[in-house]
Amino acid sequence: MSFTHHRIMKRILSILFLSATCITMLPQQIVRLGLVGLDTSHSTAFTEIINGGNPNAYGGKYKIVAAYPYGSKVIESSHSRIPGYTEKVKALGVEICGSIAELLSKVDCVFLETNDGRVHLEQAAEIFKSCKRVFIDKPLGGTLGETIAICELARQYGVQMFSSSALRFSAKSQELRQGKHGKVLGADCYSPHHPEATHPDFGFYGIHGIESLFTVMGRGCQSVSRTHTDIGDICVGMWDENRLGTFRAICHNPSGYGGTAFTEKGIVPVGGYEGYKPMLDEILKFFDTGIAPIDNEETIEIFVFMKASNLSLQRGGKAVTMREAYEAGQREARKLLKPYKKQS
Repeated sequence: MSFTHHRIMKRILSILFLSATCITMLPQQIVRLGLVGLDTSHSTAFTEIINGGNPNAYGGKYKIVAAYPYGSKVIESSHSRIPGYTEKVKALGVEICGSIAELLSKVDCVFLETNDGRVHLEQAAEIFKSCKRVFIDKPLGGTLGETIAICELARQYGVQMFSSSALRFSAKSQELRQGKHGKVLGADCYSPHHPEATHPDFGFYGIHGIESLFTVMGRGCQSVSRTHTDIGDICVGMWDENRLGTFRAICHNPSGYGGTAFTEKGIVPVGGYEGYKPMLDEILKFFDTGIAPIDNEETIEIFVFMKASNLSLQRGGKAVTMREAYEAGQREARKLLKPYKKQS
């Protein structure tokens, strides 16, 4: 059985045992939203769109009412933003809370925006206990193991959640995803890569381009090899049916987001960055319906791809199977989940 088929079967079995007790019934009036983490521009951007200059952008249906500022306390480029971003959201009518527990008592759904993926497991575990729908911004976890653990906890609590990069929702990428140009036979995608010492390679920022690659190629990658130089990296993934997908991590200028897809009907550009609103539209739709635009299995596979690329780098560019990388992450996840075991 292939890696992908194994994951699909596991997901089907998980759905069959999903608890119905945590399906959140949203109020008919204003949907109250909460932010966890004011150390990223995503938090202020979402607040400005929803609460800001155009209050009818979503028919007045939603309002961000509360925020818990933390957030990374270690990554200086993130931590230093918190005071300024706190004042920005306060000016837009957001109440600042002293804890996640206090925030959860005031909201219907949650944006988990903390920029440091390493604290997402702890924060998500607290949110999941409230049974509220949650969007967890990239990176879902600080490592593959943390990502698997978060998805498993969500399954155990029956909580509806998803995670994504804004790059997934560019118009061109969605056209390719939906098959408007025929089957995607291969793709080359690129994005900036700013290494962050606290996270594995690509997990903090390069993930944007990898998410674009998976948006157009879909699941089914079997192995990854990586070539590294001092100005960037190229990762080559072998998908099912011998389809090739590459990710170029750009460490120096010129930089940008995008790519090229090779389809049955021709060669088509992959979408670049188009702002936060396309993703926000999907998040709010998810808060309403509980139907995620991307399933957690695909998000896990994106992290498996990054793990395999890092193993390949350690082995001088030798191809590493996705199965090997996934199994390493699964071992880590089992250890991480022990303190969070749900009490019956």
